[in-house]
Amino acid sequence: MAEVARLGSETFDTVVQPQLLPGDNGKFVAVDIVTGDYEVDADDYSAISRLRIRNPMAEIWLEMAGQPTAYKIRRAL
Repeated sequence: MAEVARLGSETFDTVVQPQLLPGDNGKFVAVDIVTGDYEVDADDYSAISRLRIRNPMAEIWLEMAGQPTAYKIRRAL
């Protein structure tokens, strides 16, 4: 899993992020860590689905453009 995270972050930073537009900030980015292909959408499921249509065997890493993490998990009080 650590290797997937390393490859995912590296691919996002070097291949995808330079191509993102200002309007993509806050959108989900599904990245195939093997090919560098990616999809951007406000909905995580839609981004992943479109990438899976193009490559059913994609090794997917999910990021959120302009954010440190894709999701925030909070404990219910």
